[in-house]
Amino acid sequence: MNWKFWKKKEKTEEKKKGPVREWVDAIVFAVVAATLIRWLIMEAYTIPTPSMENSLLVGDFLFVSKFHYGTRTPRTPIQMPLTHQKIWFTNIPSYSDAIQLPSYRLPGISRIKREDVVVFNVPPKFLNDNKDYPIDLKTNYIKRCVGIAGDVLEIRDGQVRVNGNDLKNPEQMQRPYRVYAKDQINERNLDKLEIDPDDYVLRGRDDKSVYYEMWLTQEKADQLKALPYILSATLDDKGKQPEYNIYPSSKYTPWNGDNFGPLTIPAEGMTIEVNDSTMAIYGETIKLYEHNDSVVIQEGKLTLDGKEVSQYTFKQNYYFMMGDNRGNSLDSRYWGFVPEDHIVGKAFFIWLSLDKHAGFFNKIRWSRFFHLID
Repeated sequence: MNWKFWKKKEKTEEKKKGPVREWVDAIVFAVVAATLIRWLIMEAYTIPTPSMENSLLVGDFLFVSKFHYGTRTPRTPIQMPLTHQKIWFTNIPSYSDAIQLPSYRLPGISRIKREDVVVFNVPPKFLNDNKDYPIDLKTNYIKRCVGIAGDVLEIRDGQVRVNGNDLKNPEQMQRPYRVYAKDQINERNLDKLEIDPDDYVLRGRDDKSVYYEMWLTQEKADQLKALPYILSATLDDKGKQPEYNIYPSSKYTPWNGDNFGPLTIPAEGMTIEVNDSTMAIYGETIKLYEHNDSVVIQEGKLTLDGKEVSQYTFKQNYYFMMGDNRGNSLDSRYWGFVPEDHIVGKAFFIWLSLDKHAGFFNKIRWSRFFHLID
């Protein structure tokens, strides 16, 4: 008989984790933590194009705040962590759209304001590889918000006006110039003027001159004009000639990038009369972004779920986005409004900046480190 049953059993020594298990646990923890931070607080982005120069430069790496406007709940829950549309370095989709959830926005600390620099999922299909990505997986763009819901926006000779008042132009704003030189300009001379290959395109040449399209500040344009080998440098004014690809392209909108509007930006609760002109301007927005089950627009008439309506009330707010490099930006002037449910976050600060055109020892732009974005 065992008379020692009242004695406490000695603790068995816990089995130590092997090095492989420790590494797996550490990686899983890091992925989960990074995913939560990326979803709730901040996400890293890089600037690939010159559409925001000189406010943001090609090669700027920045953090985008999700908590300013409030983060969105995931619409596409089946997705590989820390990816966007594809698995890294492949063309394999990183998600499954078998499950699509309703998306909500958590409370934020501020609303979108005019002149905020905003990251968003660009709405049109043609800017998303002609694929119908879920909203939260559409291509990310970064632009400046020049018009909020309910604003009346107008552009006259390149100057943005909102509700009848001139909007402040970005510092060191670049405009398009036609530049004619006696011969092809040496790259060393362009480097001295800090005009890099993202700022110009050689458009043609003949026996007497070489023609460039350049995006320059007024100061750089004046410096260029003073050079002996420059024949002329004039602002490339679009005048009143309509552009074929302007938004919305209709007989009611004979506009271009420099002379645009007036256009009222839809706001949640705003009601419009349904007729030929309003459907020409707002029909595409109603059809694509208002989450109606069945929409038919024909001959200026609007049919929702089989019932023709004479008025339409918008379900969400919309915004108008433009690049600071006004003459070299594919933005709302050419593809339309940004719906509120496409907003990702507010550009916060630059944490690294690399100049792809500079030599090895000048590659890093030290002066831009931890530069707040405004």
